[in-house]
Amino acid sequence: MAENVGARRRALLDLMEERGYDACVIRDLATIRWLTGAARTLDDERSHTVFVDGEGFWLHTDSRYYQAFLANVRDADAWRIDQEPMGHEAWAAERIARAKSHVVALEDTLELGFSDKLREQVRDKGAACLYPRLHGEGQNLRMVKDEGELELLREAQRITDLAFDHMCEFIRPGQTELQIRAELEHFMLANGADAISFASIVATGPNAANPHAKPGERESAKGELVLMDYGAAVRDYHADMTRTVALGEQPDEVVEAYAVIRRAHEDAAASVRPDVIGADVHAVARQVIDDAGLGEYFGHGLGHGVGIEIHERPSFAPRWAKPVPKGSVVTIEPGVYLPGRFGMRLEDTGVVTEAGYEPFATSTHDLLVLDC
Repeated sequence: MAENVGARRRALLDLMEERGYDACVIRDLATIRWLTGAARTLDDERSHTVFVDGEGFWLHTDSRYYQAFLANVRDADAWRIDQEPMGHEAWAAERIARAKSHVVALEDTLELGFSDKLREQVRDKGAACLYPRLHGEGQNLRMVKDEGELELLREAQRITDLAFDHMCEFIRPGQTELQIRAELEHFMLANGADAISFASIVATGPNAANPHAKPGERESAKGELVLMDYGAAVRDYHADMTRTVALGEQPDEVVEAYAVIRRAHEDAAASVRPDVIGADVHAVARQVIDDAGLGEYFGHGLGHGVGIEIHERPSFAPRWAKPVPKGSVVTIEPGVYLPGRFGMRLEDTGVVTEAGYEPFATSTHDLLVLDC
């Protein structure tokens, strides 16, 4: 299903009209990807600027990306794309002057250097503007996913689930974390992923007590847990899943702790409904873990939005005291981490529907004990 980029452009124009903006300048890569629909075109370089006013949509890029944009932009007739060899600040200032814009919205994430140069060059052209901040409105527009986005997210998750099945056959004691990660990422790329969502976390034994552990040369051992936090990416949309597996039977303490995070996960998921307050969902999981006496070992938020970015709005976290709208895609990922001993996390990514929380993952929530 094609991404509905026309509706995205209209949403931005409606926002500008509502706020009284003559124009806006956008440099955020995820928002540019969202507006253009240009899949697998952008990388980490901020080499692009979008200018929007009542007359249309302009994109300034350079020769490294120009042909890729021409080939991949959806609704190409709606865009004017150029690679004029000039700085992005000068290009945006020229657009502002030509459009006679007086209220030009800027993203909160715009680089200070870019903002300063833009204002200076607009002044040099004899123009005077107000520069209100977008206050995260670009990210807010991206919260609710359209059907094309959901299709890409589900495909990314399908590959991620396949990888979990494969890894449960592959993992054995004596493998290093780096060896496990290499196999995990190779499998995803060989089975339909066109990128990895993020640097996969593979942590064994006491290393798993570090929620964002970096894989190393440590060898897994029988009797330990192996935590894998990873995801496949498809056309710039990401999956994010964590599963914890056991290399052999576990002591009661570990089994009981896992039962707690599973209950926290599933109770939190059951509490989700359209426009639920994100902090309230976190509180459900927090209460389960606190009641089990493990509260001091759960220190992070319950979940974050996922889409073009691996971390985006909204979230199920204590600081998100706002509604989470229907159509949002958010993770649920409670965990407990006992320093020097073990760590575990159970994470799904899912969409908020009228009926509640619909996880994309099909991988079991059971603590799998692998044959050793």
